[in-house]
Amino acid sequence: MSSKRDDLIAKYAADIKEKFGETPDMDLLTKVTIGLGPAIYNIDASKVSGGDQKELETVKKNYLMKKLGMADSPELMDAVKSVLDKYGSSNKNKHRAVVYYMLCKHFDKASIYN
Repeated sequence: MSSKRDDLIAKYAADIKEKFGETPDMDLLTKVTIGLGPAIYNIDASKVSGGDQKELETVKKNYLMKKLGMADSPELMDAVKSVLDKYGSSNKNKHRAVVYYMLCKHFDKASIYN
């Protein structure tokens, strides 16, 4: 029997294949998703608004700096914007788990989840 979380992870995996043309690492995707906790079930919290500068700062500070332990640099925001661009500016459903997964892969930080 699949759980709501499993259904969401399957949806995220489909997005990674469709929008980024990559086969997702399901183990890492699952860990990133679990790391987001209950936020994945909240319509607002589960999405990233690409046009909201404050939101981009939140992704940078809370995820890249706090979670992944990266030092602040212009490269961080460039990466956030690059992932959101690839996700598609017209796409309103940018799932936070997918954005975080892609950033994690971009910076080769999967070991954080081990």
